[in-house]
Amino acid sequence: MLGSNNYLGLTRHPRVVQATRDAVERYGTSMTGSRLLNGSTKLHERLEELLAHFFGSEACLTFTTGYQANLGAISALANRRVAVLIDKADHASIYDGCKLSEGEMVRFLHNDFEQLDALLAKITQDKAAMVVVDGVFSMGGDVAPLPELVEVCKRHGARLLVDDAHGVGTMGPGGRGTAHHYGLEKEVDLIIGTFSKSLASIGGFVAGPADVIEWIRHFGRPGVFSASLPPASVVAATTALEVLMEEPELVDKVNSNAKILRDGLREAGFNIGDTTTPIVPILIGDERLMVGFWKELVANGVYTNAVIMPAVPRGASVLRTSCMATHEPEQIRHAVALMAELGRRHKLIA
Repeated sequence: MLGSNNYLGLTRHPRVVQATRDAVERYGTSMTGSRLLNGSTKLHERLEELLAHFFGSEACLTFTTGYQANLGAISALANRRVAVLIDKADHASIYDGCKLSEGEMVRFLHNDFEQLDALLAKITQDKAAMVVVDGVFSMGGDVAPLPELVEVCKRHGARLLVDDAHGVGTMGPGGRGTAHHYGLEKEVDLIIGTFSKSLASIGGFVAGPADVIEWIRHFGRPGVFSASLPPASVVAATTALEVLMEEPELVDKVNSNAKILRDGLREAGFNIGDTTTPIVPILIGDERLMVGFWKELVANGVYTNAVIMPAVPRGASVLRTSCMATHEPEQIRHAVALMAELGRRHKLIA
């Protein structure tokens, strides 16, 4: 399985599985209401407190999905007097959060902080500005240049939101994400994330200053008007986070495996771009070639993700691979050898 976002392998961790099973028995299957009505429990509050502690933030708010976390945070904070500047490679939920808001959406070239600087210099003459970027980009596996972005945002008085869906569990000390990786956790205004990657569940969160979190709680419509996370999902995420805090070596293991995967694919001759994370894309371009390669890999026992439009631009297809902490190095080397053999057969590499 080289196509999962289960970076730490915690969806099958015995402790996570047992705690989730017990939660269903004790609390049932659904809250059947939103957080502001009947959908809040001590379980939800404890998870939010644990997340705030983990990230060193004042407060945290959970959403039913990670997608909703971006929709809720951006739409609650961006009114007609706000411009939201986003990286062109940002996740679709960031784009849709901008569309749901009343703010003006402005895109800048991928990781181009110099263009962002120029845009902010002009925009902030008339409007407040909020910059939203992925910490780790979900298709390229590359990392946002947060030191430069923080400097640019400070220069122009802009707020910075980091969607760290793929950074939590893979980046920074103890898996605390991209901002902590750079030592900039106090300089980033909001950290947004999900439980559906490293934290073995479903749901999302926003962590940051208490007054901002309270505003999003009441004005983030995707949270206000959606049923809250079921208890079992809350307990799964809580237990996974506890395991991560107790076993930070899992982060080292997934990154060690990722290096084997990246080095092996590069040595074989594949173009994997600028990735430095457990997300390792094979850049192919031609959709027919990519799908043929993908199907033959599956037939030979290696699952990856075939990524085509609209997840990537037309003609820029990607075979997205990713590894887990529970992989053994020999499994990854075997998969790389197979990809190299089939890559030559399909004339993707020399």
